[in-house]
Amino acid sequence: MPAKDLPVARQPLILRYHRLMDAFSKSDDERDFYLDRFEGFMLYVDADKPEEDLVALDAEFAKDPHRFILIPKMSYFESKKFMEGFVNEKVYDIDTKEKLLDIISSKEARENFLEYIYDNLTELEKWQQYYLERSRIRVIEWLRLHEVRFVFEEDLDLTRNVVEKLKKHLFDARVGKDVSQGRQYLEKKADTYYSSEALNPRPKRGRPPKQSQKSESEPELTVDMYQTVPQAARYFLFIPDFSSTASTFSEKYDSEAQLIASLRGSAREKVDVHLEALSQRLESLRHLSSRVKATGLEVELGSQERAISAALEESDESSEKKPSRLGEVVKGVLPKKREHEKRDVQELIKEKRKAGVKKVTPILRKKKK
Repeated sequence: MPAKDLPVARQPLILRYHRLMDAFSKSDDERDFYLDRFEGFMLYVDADKPEEDLVALDAEFAKDPHRFILIPKMSYFESKKFMEGFVNEKVYDIDTKEKLLDIISSKEARENFLEYIYDNLTELEKWQQYYLERSRIRVIEWLRLHEVRFVFEEDLDLTRNVVEKLKKHLFDARVGKDVSQGRQYLEKKADTYYSSEALNPRPKRGRPPKQSQKSESEPELTVDMYQTVPQAARYFLFIPDFSSTASTFSEKYDSEAQLIASLRGSAREKVDVHLEALSQRLESLRHLSSRVKATGLEVELGSQERAISAALEESDESSEKKPSRLGEVVKGVLPKKREHEKRDVQELIKEKRKAGVKKVTPILRKKKK
């Protein structure tokens, strides 16, 4: 459909920046991503698609070259600048910084960089936050360059019902009151993306707010509604499901799950080992608590600590005395000391005797006459 025959949008386009971020990182010589500037849908063109479908899509592009915008590919120098910016701004450990800089200057820098980051949990969270912030700025710059009037659906403070109505009535001139108010909200929101603060976000002045526990719930997004997708382009629609971990810096893997599965010695596997050890300790404590309750003992915390210490100390004197009931319970649950820590004194004496005792001849002094 030529541009002159397309309806005009009555409001800013509602886009998803997670999809745009994903397209920016995945675009390469064999994969192209396009954004429709009239309705906001995205196309994913892969070289593995059937030849007849690719030819039909090229013919559609030729009808209106101005309609679809090719998303740029991240060059080697851009990705290197991306990684170096993170190391210089967010990494404070000198050894870690030197290691990452060596990786960046080597072959397959992006994949090796991610592998090292995912093996260091202290840097992983900082990297994910940095990647989201910088990628968002890059996407906004690109949309502003092409003069696209837009808002990000993830940023909207509207109900699901209102957002769906706004998508449905994108080209309608006469709409209801709720849609009209929603359009006014979208216009004000779109102005914020064209402000200087959108490209240079600064922390708010004054005392920081109290830290509250963050809820990791994903935003509730609406379904995709498109009305002007050409017949030849429907096979190439790019509409992946939203996930907070779907976007990665990797150019090989489509999601974080695939990336982690490919990493050698993944940090997630190390976390699982630590969690398993912790669960075993908690199970031992539960078993100890149940045995204490079964004995019917009610003692204070101080007496419990003394009983546990007495159970751990294995000596000849404690073996002669009758241990307390709580001590017997604890002794049966807590791990015993290692064998090399319980060497017998008599064995040490025997070893010294076998080695022999060095005799020293006394010095005889002459008596004075």
